[in-house]
Amino acid sequence: MSISYPRQSARTRRFTLGVPRSFQIAPDGSSVAFLRTRGGDDPVTCLWTLDTATGEERLVADPAALDVPGEESLPAEERARRERAREQAGGIVGYAADQDLARAVFALGGQLYVAEFATGQVRALPAQAPVFDPRLDPAGRRVAYVSGRTLRVIELDGTGDRALVQPESEQISYGLAEFIAAEEMGRMRGYWWSPDGSRLLAARVDETPVQRWTIADPANPDRPAAEVAYPAAGTPNAIVGLVLLDLEGGRTGVAWDRGEFPYVVTASWDRRGPLAVVQSRDQRSQRALAVDPFGGETRLLTTLHDAVWSEIVPGVPARTGGGDLVWIAEDRGTETRRITVAGEPVTPAGLQVRSVLGVDGAEILFTASEEPAEVHLWQYRPDGLTRLTDGQGVFGGLRAGDVTVVTGARLDAPGTRVEVRGPKGTHPVASLAETPVITPRVELLEAGDTAIRTAVLLPSGWTPEQGRLPVLLDPYGGPHAQRVLAVQRAYCEAQWLADQGFAVVIADGRGTPGRGPGWERAVHGDFAGPVLEDQITALMAAARAHPDALDLDRVGIRGWSFGGWLAGLAVLARPDVFHAGIAGAPVTDWRLYDTHYTERYLGLPDEEPAVYAANSLVEMAGRLERPLMLIHGLADDNVVAAHTLRLSSALLAAGRPHTVLPLSGVTHMTPQEEVAENLLTLQVDFLKRTLGPGR
Repeated sequence: MSISYPRQSARTRRFTLGVPRSFQIAPDGSSVAFLRTRGGDDPVTCLWTLDTATGEERLVADPAALDVPGEESLPAEERARRERAREQAGGIVGYAADQDLARAVFALGGQLYVAEFATGQVRALPAQAPVFDPRLDPAGRRVAYVSGRTLRVIELDGTGDRALVQPESEQISYGLAEFIAAEEMGRMRGYWWSPDGSRLLAARVDETPVQRWTIADPANPDRPAAEVAYPAAGTPNAIVGLVLLDLEGGRTGVAWDRGEFPYVVTASWDRRGPLAVVQSRDQRSQRALAVDPFGGETRLLTTLHDAVWSEIVPGVPARTGGGDLVWIAEDRGTETRRITVAGEPVTPAGLQVRSVLGVDGAEILFTASEEPAEVHLWQYRPDGLTRLTDGQGVFGGLRAGDVTVVTGARLDAPGTRVEVRGPKGTHPVASLAETPVITPRVELLEAGDTAIRTAVLLPSGWTPEQGRLPVLLDPYGGPHAQRVLAVQRAYCEAQWLADQGFAVVIADGRGTPGRGPGWERAVHGDFAGPVLEDQITALMAAARAHPDALDLDRVGIRGWSFGGWLAGLAVLARPDVFHAGIAGAPVTDWRLYDTHYTERYLGLPDEEPAVYAANSLVEMAGRLERPLMLIHGLADDNVVAAHTLRLSSALLAAGRPHTVLPLSGVTHMTPQEEVAENLLTLQVDFLKRTLGPGR
């Protein structure tokens, strides 16, 4: 029996199940460890290894073979981490190995396990449950982990389980990443081992000043509401510090000007000592600090400053084998983000650096874009640059010694391809992901004077004789995310929507990544103007490219999160262009969204009240003339349901009819299979009712 695309997409978690990920390479290059589920519709992730000489894969740890509690036993910290990381699978979703890749540790159902790669033996350790984020020390002798809010250590033989430090109150934690770090900075970790395994650097987080919000499940009133510490724009953040801990209970605080630089962006510990990056509340400045591993004093290594904001780039700081600092510089003359070594740029103008993936000796592995819709894998050596990937696609990877893992998703092929390149040959790592039942037919355009990257999809088999089609814009449109990428799988859902009788247009306007600092900062102080203008520019360019296909008298727009805000903005601010909108999990009032994201773009609410009002959908409620559907998960702890409820109340007060679809038990993600499938069909039904059918 054939399966529908919505059902297949929901069942496969948007085709992420079965894709290998989370690689680690043995220092001698003999093997590579990775995670993967056992099939394209299997949500349970297992730990695997691959022999780089033969390409043979071997299953090391399978949760199904272990007597472990189910996903319902996950600790709250792990549920929160998965939500922040947008993790859709279960099982072994994270692991940490020693420096020799001899063994790895992981948590399942709040219990601690260690796996031996050579023998495949997996055993439980009697750690204090629930266990969160276990990490082997580099020498592989003991495991650090967090239980509750306490950072603990247990020996590999199961003895000596102990707390390294006791939190001073219920609002203080050691070894955990606070909400802002995990959601906005990309820092999921809260502690780091020293290379010799004798000490740790840990985050101390005090949430006492953070306001508390409650998230209830109205469909199940017998369940207690969850209380979350959520720092909305303009309100106090958690107080974050760093401490050095030894295994005997000694503790030393790390000193820097925390009043001026309250954000801890990232930290690491190499053979020259700990590194940390801190950022000011207004985000205009970052400082890279060297930390004295015994005294806790810090020394300034370099700074990153911008009059608007300083961007966080994954993977820096790092140090070369010779001790030179690897950092980022923003060349505003050429609008290029570049890698520097010892203060000197080593990547050229025009090559937009996306992330630093690793530094090995004098070599730097990184991702960068020459064309915004493509992300390629690059290698820097003192004798020059080499691009390691070819063709239209989005690539990543990992390198250690002579072995390189290359991952890639291309425009001309479905799915993700992974290969291990080494002295003994190149071997594929099998992807078990399902092939979509739909093959996108996407056209990539450059719209307007600023060459807005735009994708257009028409129904399969459509011809001009069949008449013009209602148009559906399907953007994200905001910072930190791109929709227009040279990846075939990225357009499967858009092609399915097109096949329901729509011309689908997707555009990445100002504020989206990949085009340099100036492009990103064009939305500073004003989301609404540039973002909406660029969507309209892309729409008109698509209509000029396909005058027989796009009916500009029937234009709808849908989106989720920032894209949901954009969809709501479009029908409220420009009803002359947009005739229906679907706003999923929209940020309707930026005063309700978090500090680090919102203040970067809009400033502090008390200092910029007019800016917040101009970007608020609630303030525009009385202008609604077009059909609008609001969708929101009631368990969302990122964009809380209050956003949609406040907009709905304002619309009701203004006498403006609208539709609200509440999703009981659903967070900012929609991993539930039935919810994800039916959401698509309900949105199509709404668009057909409000815009009229296509073919």
